[in-house]
Amino acid sequence: MNIEIRKAGFVNKGAELMLHAVVQQLRRNCPNARLVMEPSRETGPYPYRGRAELGLYQKAWLWRKNIPFGDLAAFVPSRLREMYGVVLDSEIDVVLDAAGFAYTDQWGAELSEELARASRRWKKRGTKVILMPQAFGPFRDDRSKAAVKEFVGNCDLIFAREPVSYKYLTDIVGEQDKIKMCPDFTNLLEGTVPDYFDPATHQIAIVPNYRMMDKTSEAVAKGYVPFLKRAAKMLLDKGARPFMLVHEGEDDLNLAREVSQAVGGIPVVIEANPLAIKGILGACRGTVGSRFHGLVSALSQGVPSLATGWSHKYQMLFADYGFEPGILDISMSDEELNYVLEYLTDKQRSQELSVRLMLRSDALKKQSQAMWSDVYKILSAPIAGRQTAPVKPAGPVCS
Repeated sequence: MNIEIRKAGFVNKGAELMLHAVVQQLRRNCPNARLVMEPSRETGPYPYRGRAELGLYQKAWLWRKNIPFGDLAAFVPSRLREMYGVVLDSEIDVVLDAAGFAYTDQWGAELSEELARASRRWKKRGTKVILMPQAFGPFRDDRSKAAVKEFVGNCDLIFAREPVSYKYLTDIVGEQDKIKMCPDFTNLLEGTVPDYFDPATHQIAIVPNYRMMDKTSEAVAKGYVPFLKRAAKMLLDKGARPFMLVHEGEDDLNLAREVSQAVGGIPVVIEANPLAIKGILGACRGTVGSRFHGLVSALSQGVPSLATGWSHKYQMLFADYGFEPGILDISMSDEELNYVLEYLTDKQRSQELSVRLMLRSDALKKQSQAMWSDVYKILSAPIAGRQTAPVKPAGPVCS
């Protein structure tokens, strides 16, 4: 069985965490399946190397002016394709789409339309399509609405991460058995603490996000960095030993350096490995963050967290963990900010919150495990018109 992992990858650490989460589950439970990815259209430091290190097959897929030409690889003899680990789109049995947050008017209608076209092709070929837990919407553009109707009709299983995303979908297509809810599934992924990290001197992680500058109102964009500076200064005054943790690329790094310099040069930690970033966040006393998957990494490990966000997915994440007060307004007063920071710095309040978060985390992890059980049911079902044998579960495990 050939399983394509779609939209996860190396464009950001959240996408990479989702890729690791999918690979880890499938390697453990479906060891005989071949995992496939198409070459990324994004420029990056190691797109091929990253796929190779994870032992992924390469999907023959070439884009020119947003037009795919991958089917031309069918003219290459199958023996040569097998020799170089190349799989045709027509040979994909199951697509697992782990886009995270792509299908929304906030990114334009094009991504939703691309999924609609691709799902139409897969439907004709008998390929099963599963949209892994992700955020959807809003969909106000007529083009987006038409695309949603088509890709929902062509998918076998769809998971919205939270009620708002679920409603954005079902407002267009109505409630359907195949549309379900499940939290972000990277909560099952284990992090690793790098040897260089000292939690005694790096206690509160401040994780900036440039999207707070380019995906928000002018007032929020202008106030974001001053807010981070205020938070960092207050944490220093409390003796909390804050540090800047870069979850993404150069834009986030520039924000981290600006905040660090403004408050006297607090440490800036740059880590390329997303599993190490999750390990660092798990080893902290707390975090003030704006990167969604950085917050998932912290909350899922019971780490007290405060957040600013640029879409509904942040509010819904903190609702999942029963800590709605953790979503902050950057215009809050110094008195209000000082009060909420005590969730991270006051020992008793921090410990009480950590216990609450771990209880919620355990419940959310069970939901993620149930989600994978639903996915394995799809994988184990016969594939119409194909000779490929389905993945056969042995109890909860695929063989």
